[in-house]
Amino acid sequence: MGRIRIKRAYENADPGDGFRVLVDRLWPRGVSKERADVDEHLKDIAPSPDLRTWWNHDPDRYDEFEKRYRSELDDNPAVDDLRRIITDHKVVTLVYGAKDPEVNHAVVLKEYVAS
Repeated sequence: MGRIRIKRAYENADPGDGFRVLVDRLWPRGVSKERADVDEHLKDIAPSPDLRTWWNHDPDRYDEFEKRYRSELDDNPAVDDLRRIITDHKVVTLVYGAKDPEVNHAVVLKEYVAS
């Protein structure tokens, strides 16, 4: 399995990012496709709209969000797509739009697919 990184969509792409996968359901506001420089957009691997709305990026709800998101991932066929991508590339960067680099779904997703 390749190495997995995470990076905000608002940061510049770097050759060290390897294969870049946008893991948000919605395209990041104000980021052009050229600037995002993603190789794949896996919308279906993002949290469901209901879960995202409930969580609202509230750090106090993060533990419960993580539990609920992992449960969604358990039944999500897009996880297999992401694992294939990770197997096929030395480095894969999960690109996300959230402001907080530590409290976001990409952190949960990275840990989930690495286990």
